[in-house]
Amino acid sequence: MKKVFKYYRPAILWALFILIMCSIKLGAVSNSPMFFPGFDKLVHCGFFFVLVILSFYGVLKQQIIARVPYKAVLLIIAVAILYGGVIELLQLWIFTWRSGEWDDLFADAVGASMAGFGILLTVYGMRYDKK
Repeated sequence: MKKVFKYYRPAILWALFILIMCSIKLGAVSNSPMFFPGFDKLVHCGFFFVLVILSFYGVLKQQIIARVPYKAVLLIIAVAILYGGVIELLQLWIFTWRSGEWDDLFADAVGASMAGFGILLTVYGMRYDKK
């Protein structure tokens, strides 16, 4: 079991970083003129893009064969979106100084899906390039 989580350590640490960043009080930072409207959604999208990439890195390092199962990519995307939903529920009920929003969950899903699409495109593109 320890060997399995060895390859997922970067993804687990990133998931904890996301949880911490989504649970802290930001205060007046969100009203700063340095940030544009929708910056929060861009951050959510980026967080979950990186989470899926790091999770897939664990899948690649764990596999012996060079073939990439698309079901693994879909499972990683689904788990990332579920994690985003859990964070939004925590913001709604536990971290009451934050607000759980459907828009944030949608941005999480877009980031996770973009990463999954990029992974599949890259892997299958490399496979056909070798022929």
